[in-house]
Amino acid sequence: MGVPSRKRVRQGILPFVIELGEREDVTARAGLPLVVETMRALGVDAVAQAALPAPRRRRGFTPAQKLEALVMLLAAGGDRLEDIRILSEDEGLERLLGGPLPSPDALLDFLGQFHDPACWADRPPEKKAYVPPESVGLRALEVINRELVARGAACMTTRATIDHDGTIIAAHKRDAKRAYEGTRGYQPLVAVWAEEQLIVADEFRDGNVAGGEDPLSSAKRAMENLPPWVKERYFRGDSASYYAPLLKYLVAEGIGFSISADMTKELRGCCLAVPPEGWVALENRVSEQVDVAEVEFTPGDWPKDALPLRYVAVRFTPLQAELFETMTPRHLAIVSNRAKVDAGALVRWHWEKAGTIEHVHRVMKDELGAGVMPSGRFGVNAAWFRINALTFNVLTVLKRRALPERLREARPKRLRFELFTLPGKLSVHQNRLSVRPSAREERLGELVEARGRLLALRQARRAG
Repeated sequence: MGVPSRKRVRQGILPFVIELGEREDVTARAGLPLVVETMRALGVDAVAQAALPAPRRRRGFTPAQKLEALVMLLAAGGDRLEDIRILSEDEGLERLLGGPLPSPDALLDFLGQFHDPACWADRPPEKKAYVPPESVGLRALEVINRELVARGAACMTTRATIDHDGTIIAAHKRDAKRAYEGTRGYQPLVAVWAEEQLIVADEFRDGNVAGGEDPLSSAKRAMENLPPWVKERYFRGDSASYYAPLLKYLVAEGIGFSISADMTKELRGCCLAVPPEGWVALENRVSEQVDVAEVEFTPGDWPKDALPLRYVAVRFTPLQAELFETMTPRHLAIVSNRAKVDAGALVRWHWEKAGTIEHVHRVMKDELGAGVMPSGRFGVNAAWFRINALTFNVLTVLKRRALPERLREARPKRLRFELFTLPGKLSVHQNRLSVRPSAREERLGELVEARGRLLALRQARRAG
């Protein structure tokens, strides 16, 4: 009789087994250190160390190290503080970073320092919708982001178009307030430098604080956070920005703007009074015809001695009635101080806002971690949102200053799929740590070139 063969134990459907044993020196994220290198190329670590409040305990990780860990966590796809444990299990990644990562408790303690109950002390008892002043820590995060924008933007860009809008973040926290459309959560304002795709300002708000509740403070902050070499400034906003103090500020500062106007009864009357020959065709769409016309209108709270604003009406005429719809045209209008721009060109320029600010909202909430609030404390969530904005900017600088042109418009998911999650094997030779990622030669070349560009960026910054 022959010797019986050893029976093979099947683990799964595919013909392989998972073996338990000693870990090898490998990493599943050989490209993720690019995020930290981008921050250090811009000197964010030094700015953070100087700007952020000193920790309560002098032991352990510095505030700059905790900020780096949070930005890397968000860039890697984590949207909860507990997700840092997943990165910590990648011992090869920690070796590439030069040390361990903070624990979830350490990061939660770090975020907790941004919440200051004293910021709510001056809230009027009768005021339900209230934007509190920012804590010392939140203002420090703004300083860090301002420096990141100035160092990451191209110096030859002397024009800045600020696209300004709010977004609703659902949150099932006990103290979360209900927004206008019924969602409980928060409604922060965001200002984006369209030409550079950088977030220059954000203002965290409770859900019951509408976008039209004093948008001036957020818009002014955005303009003040622009680098000093920006000389030509523009502003675009939706109807929440149709706010007399904001309009007066933009006019006084010589900032060209276009803002969606509230369609009041008086303004609608002006649109309906435009004769047929006053309309100019703008677009012929599949289901509607779009026309524009200049209308004469002065809002009631506009100073008599001020220069008149320009109102451009937009008419949408259905080409075929659909179920439950009529053939009655609908009207919108925008207000502007840009007198020399053709009406059609002005409307198209105004519509470009949707391609920038809405893209930023979508990436922040769906591909980073801004859609999931970590706490019931307002200041903690405000810091989390601002760190998400900072992460968005770090990835923008990485794409525009280091990565190849084909990744210039890549979203975080694409960066993770192509770069951040490259597997790599670590080795040490003559006291030098090296990693060999498993990827095609051309992709490895892009990774090496990106690191070289970031190194050159840091050297140029230090030399200047």
